[in-house]
Amino acid sequence: MACTSCSTSDGGAPKGCKNNGTCGTDSCNKLTIFDWLSNMALPTGEAPFDCIEVRFKNGRKEFYRNVEKLTLSIGDIVATEASPGHDIGIVTLTGELVKIQMKKKGANHLSNEVPKVYRKASQKDIDIWSNARDKEEPMKVRARELAIAHKLEMKISDIEFQGDGSKATFYYTANDRIDFRLLIKDFAKEFSTRIEMKQVGFRQEAARLGGIGSCGRELCCSTWLTDFRSVNTSAARYQQLSLNPQKLAGQCGKLKCCLNYELDTYMDALQGFPDFDTKLMTEKGTAVCQKQDIFKGLMWFAYTDNYANWHLLKIEQVKEIMAENKLKNKVSSLEDYAVETVAEPEQHFNNAMGQESLTRFDQPKKKNKKKKRKPGEGVATGSDQPVRPNANLIQPKGTVNAPERQANPNQSRGNQPRGNQPRGTAEPGAAARSNDPSVPNAAGNRGPAESGANADRTRGGAEQGGAKPNNPNRNRNRNRPNNNRDRNEPKK
Repeated sequence: MACTSCSTSDGGAPKGCKNNGTCGTDSCNKLTIFDWLSNMALPTGEAPFDCIEVRFKNGRKEFYRNVEKLTLSIGDIVATEASPGHDIGIVTLTGELVKIQMKKKGANHLSNEVPKVYRKASQKDIDIWSNARDKEEPMKVRARELAIAHKLEMKISDIEFQGDGSKATFYYTANDRIDFRLLIKDFAKEFSTRIEMKQVGFRQEAARLGGIGSCGRELCCSTWLTDFRSVNTSAARYQQLSLNPQKLAGQCGKLKCCLNYELDTYMDALQGFPDFDTKLMTEKGTAVCQKQDIFKGLMWFAYTDNYANWHLLKIEQVKEIMAENKLKNKVSSLEDYAVETVAEPEQHFNNAMGQESLTRFDQPKKKNKKKKRKPGEGVATGSDQPVRPNANLIQPKGTVNAPERQANPNQSRGNQPRGNQPRGTAEPGAAARSNDPSVPNAAGNRGPAESGANADRTRGGAEQGGAKPNNPNRNRNRNRPNNNRDRNEPKK
């Protein structure tokens, strides 16, 4: 809920009234009370309640009596009684709800000690008040420097000017009592105004300044919590929380107030539980409690000589063993009473909002494994016939292809130039390759001849032991077209 000045613009960005807690409509302030009696008319002859609630800086609220019978509503700026001079505040509540608030905070509306409302603030009063508010931040920086110069263990958390600018109230926190008489003299000399020092607790400081808690919401003390109850570490022990001061402490440095919210529920659930220090006597040894599940009524026990193995027991079983031990009888073992698993009821939730599953990212993403080509598998062609493997395509370099070459490794094309052979003759071992129609060539077709690239690969694979000879005619057939003409056929 926001005021009209803080509303969102047409472009989607918030405007921001920049009033820093002095919003006129009082709808974006801390500890705002909704007046649910505002639309109800008073009975005939009944006079409205003559007290109002006025808010000052950082949520400080006071009650004032409307002696002049002014027509006031929520959001009006009024000049109120102060000592000395007057103060400027904003009306936050009127009518019968003020009586309830005064009763809640222990203020007597019948007494004459309730201060008065002078008038509605004029423009001159508002200007003086705004100028005094602008001096607070630079004054706070200088005040902290003076406190450090006096070597005082105190922290000046906030400064609040009175509406007429005649007095400044310094709020500070300290662990012990502070002698600040010399400090006040320096403040009066430095700032030329009346000085008032007021010590507040750490929780009150956090409530005045505000902030965001570890839960992601605004601090309870600055939004709705008005009474600060004491919080002990026993509240964390009953709820089985880790006694880590960094996690249990709030922004004020004290234990979080929310530790008391669910404490009564845990205390009620623990009434039927045996003591956590209960020891069970068995024939296998003494067992001690290791863990409790308060709302399921379960306890885990382990033998003193074997803390690694835990045994799950229900509260009824633990009480049964305790009754036997009270009669000075030992049970055989915990295994006779242990529960293996506790069946939890299956929960079905209706997807009313049409949202996706919240656990859709919990499962690991499946990896798409590419199919690897097996050794000996040929290259796919456009024909419908199955492709037969070709050993020459996958045979590593340096191996012997034909048994004739293995018997006589020196007889190869690399050692014998092609120009010394007659054109019509066939090479030993090559005739067996080329004339056999069952052997496919490099293109995958059955024929007597091989392609030039495949012939060179086979020719290079027959060379063993040492470097290849520098044959100028070696790469001669690589650029020739792949024709399946028989080499033994005479040239026309």
